[in-house]
Amino acid sequence: MTNNPMQPERLASARRCLARTRKGTECQSPAVKGKRRCRMHGGTNPGAPKGNRNARKHGGYSAETKAAARWLKAMARLVDGADC
Repeated sequence: MTNNPMQPERLASARRCLARTRKGTECQSPAVKGKRRCRMHGGTNPGAPKGNRNARKHGGYSAETKAAARWLKAMARLVDGADC
């Protein structure tokens, strides 16, 4: 316990983080409720999301899309070259 009147009793008696700091000592910040680390050392981070949405395929570079783009370019060349 501490004699600091600005620190509530609940915070003073909370479990400590104990992550290693750059100095080599333990953190001593209060751990996040239900976690072993403080908010600065990953206690609030729940981890990676389930299912990686960043790796979803959009099909913009699929063989089918590339073939359609080639066809459109060929048609555009034909239209530009036509004498009308």
